[in-house]
Amino acid sequence: MRRFLPAVFHTPSRRFLSLLTAVFASVASVGSAAAQVTAATPRERVSLNSGWRFEKLPTGMADGLARAQPGYDDARWRKLDLPHDWGIEGPFRPELPNSTAKLPWAGIGWYRLQVTAPESDRGRHVFLDLDGAMSHAQIWLNGQQVGEWAFGYTSFRVDLTRHWRPGAPNVIAIRLDNPPESSRWYPGGGLYRNVWLVRTGPVRVAHNGVFVTTPEISPERAKVDLRVWLENRSGRAARIVVRHEIVPRTEPSRILARTEMPVRLIPPGRELDLQTQLEIERPALWDLASPQLHLARTSVVVDGTVVDTVETSFGIRRVEIHPANGITLNGRPLRLNGVCHHSDIGPLGTVVNIRAIERQLEILRELGANAIRGAHNPLAPEFLDLCDRMGFLVIAEAFDAWRFPARDWVPNDYARDFATWSEWDVRALVRRDRNHPSIIMWSSGNEIQDQRKPDGVEVAKRLRSLFHEEDPTRPVTGGLDDPNVVKNGFHRGFDVIGYNYKPHLYAETRRLAPEWPVFGSETASTVTSRGEYFFPVEQKLGDGADVFQVSSYDLYHPPWASTPDVEFAHQDDTPSVLGEFVWTGFDYLGEPTPYDPTRYLSYTPDPEDRRRMVAATEKNGGFAPSRSSYFGIVDLCGFPKDRFYLYQARWRPDHPMAHLLPHWTWPERVGHVTPVHIYTSGDEAELFLNGRSLGRKQRGPRDYRLRWDDVVYQPGELRVVAYKGGREWATDVQRTSGAATAVALTADRAALRADGEDLAFITASIRDAEGRLAPRASDRVRFRIEGPADLVAVDNGDATRLESFQADNCRAFNGLCLAIIQPRAGQPGTIIVHAEAGGLAPARVVLRSAR
Repeated sequence: MRRFLPAVFHTPSRRFLSLLTAVFASVASVGSAAAQVTAATPRERVSLNSGWRFEKLPTGMADGLARAQPGYDDARWRKLDLPHDWGIEGPFRPELPNSTAKLPWAGIGWYRLQVTAPESDRGRHVFLDLDGAMSHAQIWLNGQQVGEWAFGYTSFRVDLTRHWRPGAPNVIAIRLDNPPESSRWYPGGGLYRNVWLVRTGPVRVAHNGVFVTTPEISPERAKVDLRVWLENRSGRAARIVVRHEIVPRTEPSRILARTEMPVRLIPPGRELDLQTQLEIERPALWDLASPQLHLARTSVVVDGTVVDTVETSFGIRRVEIHPANGITLNGRPLRLNGVCHHSDIGPLGTVVNIRAIERQLEILRELGANAIRGAHNPLAPEFLDLCDRMGFLVIAEAFDAWRFPARDWVPNDYARDFATWSEWDVRALVRRDRNHPSIIMWSSGNEIQDQRKPDGVEVAKRLRSLFHEEDPTRPVTGGLDDPNVVKNGFHRGFDVIGYNYKPHLYAETRRLAPEWPVFGSETASTVTSRGEYFFPVEQKLGDGADVFQVSSYDLYHPPWASTPDVEFAHQDDTPSVLGEFVWTGFDYLGEPTPYDPTRYLSYTPDPEDRRRMVAATEKNGGFAPSRSSYFGIVDLCGFPKDRFYLYQARWRPDHPMAHLLPHWTWPERVGHVTPVHIYTSGDEAELFLNGRSLGRKQRGPRDYRLRWDDVVYQPGELRVVAYKGGREWATDVQRTSGAATAVALTADRAALRADGEDLAFITASIRDAEGRLAPRASDRVRFRIEGPADLVAVDNGDATRLESFQADNCRAFNGLCLAIIQPRAGQPGTIIVHAEAGGLAPARVVLRSAR
């Protein structure tokens, strides 16, 4: 049996399958251009996002291939730019499943684009790169099918060369097919990631054909290994020289190291695999606090002419994972303070937007998170680029299912494609992403049903071999939820054991499988609604069932899960555990546990909880309105929930902070017990109500919150003073608010780019006469934009809101709602966002966009 389980993963082996061309060539027809290899045909990569035509077919409508023909009349189709998610446009439909957000993402859609090619394309090779297409994509060029790809999350390339017409119009047609019952969450629909047109010469670096590793690092120098795959698709042999230069990403003209490899011969139609090593003196390392990036500039020279150049971003860093001693980055121990992350961006759906992703990562950085686990599929390349730049660690995950559907309610999921496509998807994933310094592990799957099958371990080993063939430098893990995976040997298909909701097994696993590192790949699954509190405070999941909400006391979870406190305690009892990835960082579309009528009876063993959930749904006409999750530490809009501060207290122990809950506006609770919880990075705290001390409490070794469960509500001021080492550390205050009198607006940024892609996130809050948040306000806020920008989405973080995200108004949820503004491309100027709510003083905020 082949073992790949060193205590440290670092230097790559020299055994590597070279299938870079074969996998993709079998997808599309590969031309045999006869251009002279000495022609100067440098690489060109341009966005192909603008000017598409789109048609979504009505359910049951006959679907033929006439739409793929260049002469088809698409004048009545909608004109739009990419990225595009057809599902997020809605409308929400009551009959659609809660589990996938009640949005119409399933079905067949067509995209068409006419591209007029220049005469200079003669002799060039032309490719279509799709970063993601949801799903079962089929691609035609000028009426000829040139490629297909089943998985909606994998990036892939199609060769257009054979049917490309230089100096003439070319028609690209793409058919997508999202089967119903094919996803457990909202997957989106359409060409939701970026699309690119790539032109190269016939002699070139292969697609994703540069692999950079840093096997030896010291303060004095770093060794950088470069492996490059070259292709010769010309009609004659090519004598080539390969030149490598390494530069800082922020200073591309400053060459840190360079080498020129001697002349080599590539026969026509063949590939060449070249390896070399460079040294960098006093290297700037990639680390979480200082994520320094470099570029490897690879040039291919034929007869003295540069015919191709590729720049590969990478970081100089060393990750070590040890079963007993944990994880180190550049020799420094760290813990994985991570979150699981779905691909949607709340009210924007699944469309890729760099600023929206950057904002999510900024919020997670403030939380104290240092790691992301992609759930449960490949992340967008822009997401990984931002993790590289901002200093996050990543577990890149491939699949949610292998040979068997992930759950019985998704019979059409990836399991239908696994046998045919899994190898291609793994290789495509690793080749695209293996140079990202942020990625520390690959995950071959999440909660796969194969873990319960006698031969499941063989499937796991096969997938692990594919990952190692493409990248021998990183271990392979998985999200395992069967408690018997060590006893039945399934864990032997992985290098690192990731447990979903099994903190009680950490210590036992360390004893039974001491060679395997262990971490929490999916933890807690605590459910809450921002700003919602129900009384009495009991540990009952259904306390808010009457309004389809979950109390924000952070005590509620489905039966397979736990509170954060339980997870923390087991990690503290087993310090060799690498860390955790909380389910989830952000609320996401779909999976509204516990309010999914088709499954909610399995979410709680408590008969009273079940009765309340059923009664609420029946009272609502048999309809549960929940369309997004309650799992997030942050809600769908990016507003932190109370739980944000529980994790911040643990993950940022040196950050002075205290947070008390609930809010203190309860006119109906005067004289009633209203428990108060405190989250703090301090070690003790004193609580005051209207200046009177309610006692000072110390945190014990397994106390992750401080509780005053017998506080009797009186309006006024609730104040906490936290201490650390006997000294005052942090304070927090909740004051009873008065009647709502005004709207207030706050922008995340005032200076924007007039590029048609940048975004501003505008928070509207309902305030009283003293400027205090009205924490129970639900006023409807209407937005109006003045200037060169558009209102692209609104929401309030309420999981039951079934109004359009594309509206110009939104009801506040517990005092807050959000408007997302996009400057128009090429139209710089002043943008004024106005907000009005009936009977309240209006507000405005001024933004400026520039070229």
